[in-house]
Amino acid sequence: MVTNTSGKKKTAIARATVSDGEGRVRINSKPVELVEPEMARLKMLEPFRIVDGVRDDVDVDVSVQGGGFAGQADAVRTAIARGIVQHSGDAELRDAYREFDRSLLVNDVRQSEPKKWGGPGARARYQKSYR
Repeated sequence: MVTNTSGKKKTAIARATVSDGEGRVRINSKPVELVEPEMARLKMLEPFRIVDGVRDDVDVDVSVQGGGFAGQADAVRTAIARGIVQHSGDAELRDAYREFDRSLLVNDVRQSEPKKWGGPGARARYQKSYR
């Protein structure tokens, strides 16, 4: 059985395909062990660390684009967790993920606010001087 899921964070979009297999996890056609920096790799593998023994039964193939490495790591993490839950159909697994961190199963919809005129950023304004 093959399951397709997706995850989003900021402008990063990850699409995961979960199928029966022997524990291979690939990110953009590269083994997850080659992903740098290490912090991003650990974040991507969180769904497997929460519940033991899940990784040995499935192959996960993720394509991710957009955003930076941190946003991509969060998007991949959400896509993998959703895919595993959908693939297994296990309610206890879903509850374990939700208890650990809700963003494993739910996209983070926050976006950076666009810059506006009259200041250096979205909310900050240029200082004024009268003397």
